[in-house]
Amino acid sequence: MAEERLIHLLKTTWMVFLVQVLCVRGSKLWEAPTAPLVPHANLSTRLFWEPQCQTQLRHLQSDARITATIPPKLEGHWVSSRCEVRPGPEFLTRSYTFYQSPTCLFRALQHYYSDSECHIPTFSLVIRGKLRLRQASWITHGATEAEHHLHKVGMVIHSQKAVYHLATRLPFSCLGLKAGGQLVPHRFYELFNAKAEKDCLGALGLSMMELELLRVETHHHPHSRPTQEMFLGDVHTDWNERVHHRPTGYQEPLQNAMHHIHPCPVCALVYRSSEQHPPILPPSPSIPLDLNGNWVSQRCESRPDVLFLTRFFVFNEEQRIWEGTYQHYTDPMCRQPSFTLLASGHYAKVGQSVKVRGATELIFKVTRAKVIVYDQALLREFNSTQNRRCGQAGGWESGVEQDITWTDGCDALGVRLPHKEHELFKMGVDHKGRPLLFSGERPTDGSSPDRLAKRPTSFQTPMVQCSTRVRVEPRYSSFSDHSTGPKISFANALHSSLILLTILNAGCWNIYLF
Repeated sequence: MAEERLIHLLKTTWMVFLVQVLCVRGSKLWEAPTAPLVPHANLSTRLFWEPQCQTQLRHLQSDARITATIPPKLEGHWVSSRCEVRPGPEFLTRSYTFYQSPTCLFRALQHYYSDSECHIPTFSLVIRGKLRLRQASWITHGATEAEHHLHKVGMVIHSQKAVYHLATRLPFSCLGLKAGGQLVPHRFYELFNAKAEKDCLGALGLSMMELELLRVETHHHPHSRPTQEMFLGDVHTDWNERVHHRPTGYQEPLQNAMHHIHPCPVCALVYRSSEQHPPILPPSPSIPLDLNGNWVSQRCESRPDVLFLTRFFVFNEEQRIWEGTYQHYTDPMCRQPSFTLLASGHYAKVGQSVKVRGATELIFKVTRAKVIVYDQALLREFNSTQNRRCGQAGGWESGVEQDITWTDGCDALGVRLPHKEHELFKMGVDHKGRPLLFSGERPTDGSSPDRLAKRPTSFQTPMVQCSTRVRVEPRYSSFSDHSTGPKISFANALHSSLILLTILNAGCWNIYLF
């Protein structure tokens, strides 16, 4: 019965989508598709009690602060600003150079490490190829689609320990070694050559599909020169899928080596590096996990499958309770609100992570939730559905909260409460010395880490602490904690609503917590 209702929703909203496509503006190849502006009523009233956090959100939505052009100007040298963590986990720094058109050639350096501080290098890859920009993406608004072709890929191993590790993964015959031959540190080995039809990349799981989706942002600052960031496509969280994954979200951005944030000591180290001399990043101070206070997004964040959002968290360490406000948008600047998810519950710290040094494992439980809808097409579908267990039946209004806890979630969205997630958190500081909070990266397939084996091994874009004020009582204290029926992933629970929003916005969305 639930499947029939969902099919009915999809059929109806597909017609709405066709109307929207006919009404969107943009006929030129490089003109990004845009839809009519939604009224700017996107800030939750729950932020008004904490003005510092509201100011941070307003700041990242400033019209004059960030500009992005399509097609992007890629020429130049782009570098990592911190030790990056990819699913696995993999620890690396990146140094990419794009040469002037019409050649469209690139040279990418990837330095891999055995530790989460990027202090002990294992091997470096030199990747050369050609990139052709194609068109403005109709899936990920504000991004540009591209096509890449690899020419050559080489590797330099930096230690004997890394030699032993890689020897079990790389076929010697592919590397040109004779029987009984051995890998040698600091020697250059060719892994890929397009002309010679040589390919040893599969054993390393190497893919440059990240180059298939690009976005360059210029950040304008009132008292300093502009800075530039390059966003490349996301890397799939499943190792078996990453080689073929076509990105719809982004990784952490690279900094323009000539126009980067200040200070950025890591930028300088990565800029001066080579395959023979990888950057050795300075050790960062170990910061114990202290969640107390309020945390907010630093930028308009992206997720795979065309999801743009800002996050606002409140933690109370004494009572081990948390509250989250997830404001979702249809545009990469987070100015056109679609809907807001408000959730709360409690959490417990499990202990230090064995896989990611300095990170802490936690278990979160989601027990309460509300939804606010701004998108008119989505609103009509919520009110037209025959489902009778999703807040107040027929009572959905634009900008008005609907409590979906007392109905044990929402059938139309597939929500069941409560729900448990295995998480990974880590503390850090930004270039201004402000506390940062890294939460676990969500599975690319839209599922939830509701099992121990699915605990994240990498991180999302960090949030910044906007206030240390701690609330004693939860804001959702009037909610009921009761729950009946089967329990499923809260992220999966809202996946059907994301399919609905996907059609309405010509994309394919997923909802994520944390």
